[in-house]
Amino acid sequence: MKRGQYFALLTGVFFLLVGFLGFIPAFVQEPAVSGKSIDLFDAQYGYLMGAFPINVFHNVVHITVGLLGVLASISLGASRVYGRGLAAFYGLLTLMGLLPYTNTTFGLIPIFGNDVLLHLSTAAIAFYFGFIDAPGLLELSDRTRDNAEKFYGDHPSAS
Repeated sequence: MKRGQYFALLTGVFFLLVGFLGFIPAFVQEPAVSGKSIDLFDAQYGYLMGAFPINVFHNVVHITVGLLGVLASISLGASRVYGRGLAAFYGLLTLMGLLPYTNTTFGLIPIFGNDVLLHLSTAAIAFYFGFIDAPGLLELSDRTRDNAEKFYGDHPSAS
């Protein structure tokens, strides 16, 4: 498994964990706002661990990103595509979170406050693994030799 695949797997597991924690009331602090509104935004709205604004849609997005990460870790190519998509997606969310008109994703998902820094960090790391990090030729040649040994067995003619 290459570094990009580990990134996809760890990111996937992290986002799955965060997504599921968002559904557990013990980890979600109620907002300090009085009154109830009937917006979609308010569906299970709160602060994950008292710091990150979330709602039910936000949790679903985290679970989806997590599942995609775990699936993408299967191959190096898929993990690089995942890193590129994650960089673009969370880069866009970072910009949207900075603007007052879009920091609630048009009334659906809260992406303001501490989420902006988390999204920026995720986008930067994903950019590295999606666009910059690549296995070296030695890593690729080792993989080819290992696959040849598995296919041909440990015969002198295999080298």
